[in-house]
Amino acid sequence: MSASSEENQHIDLLVLPETNLILVASVIEPLRAANRIAGKALYSWTIFSPDGQPIETKSGIPIPVAGPFRPQNETAPLFVLSSYNWRAYATTQLKMLLSRTARHRELMAGIEAGSWFLAETSLLDNFSATNHWEDFEDFAAAYPQITMVRERFVIDGKRITTGGSLPTLDLMLELIRRRHSYSLALEVSRLFIYEQERTRGDLLQVPAIGNMRILDARVGAAVKLMEDTVEAPLTLARLARRVGVSARHLQDLFQETMGVAPHQHYLALRLNAARRKVIETRADFSEIATVTGFNSSSAFSRSYRAHYRESPSETRKRLKFNT
Repeated sequence: MSASSEENQHIDLLVLPETNLILVASVIEPLRAANRIAGKALYSWTIFSPDGQPIETKSGIPIPVAGPFRPQNETAPLFVLSSYNWRAYATTQLKMLLSRTARHRELMAGIEAGSWFLAETSLLDNFSATNHWEDFEDFAAAYPQITMVRERFVIDGKRITTGGSLPTLDLMLELIRRRHSYSLALEVSRLFIYEQERTRGDLLQVPAIGNMRILDARVGAAVKLMEDTVEAPLTLARLARRVGVSARHLQDLFQETMGVAPHQHYLALRLNAARRKVIETRADFSEIATVTGFNSSSAFSRSYRAHYRESPSETRKRLKFNT
């Protein structure tokens, strides 16, 4: 799932009984949001249960499924989702099916307690992994052949594990970033941010991309300035001066905290704002270029095409928003 591609990425989801509804949503909703933002089906998914019956989640809300998990030679990534009482569902038949399908799958992920199923089937042997903090020590003791890492999620080659629902959301953003772009992952993440009106002293509510969360107040202040100056972008030197650090130090802080350079985050904010206007309005492209900080329509079009692999006019034509 790490290769950049505009082709549809299909994912199979095996959801075990007693799984939290929010855990399932943490996998599916970022993919749905990416499709909506891109205006095309970048991702699709199929949900299975062990017996083909709807999954009764812990909240009592059932999840419809396509059928029982009976894999053949499918190569699509498989996500195994589980929350509670995993041992009751780790049957010999299910473990046999997981072991068999692993021979063909390009990737397998243990989502929260789903990691126990992969471990029980020896599919995490000699890999690095994580688990929910409540179970971390027990998991590490039960499977000494697995290298346990205290991270929100771990991607180790063809194996993925997560430590809970919100870490799973972080994982999906990281997978979107790797397959498509930081810009798309940022825009997806912003859909899940609830922000009350800011007042003096409020903490900046910012999205997380992958494992990166803004903990440095200076980076948070710089991000806020970027959001407020999309129409007239500040130079790195002015941005750094406004938050009280040198330009070089701000670059280092961004790389450590966000995983990207300041200009990459700034450009992603501006292009995402521009793309929304391309899709949702009939404004001229020259007007969109102006309000998103580009000095000409041609500069805007070049940057837009480089990021989205199509021109603004092609986006509108494809989505039937012709001007």
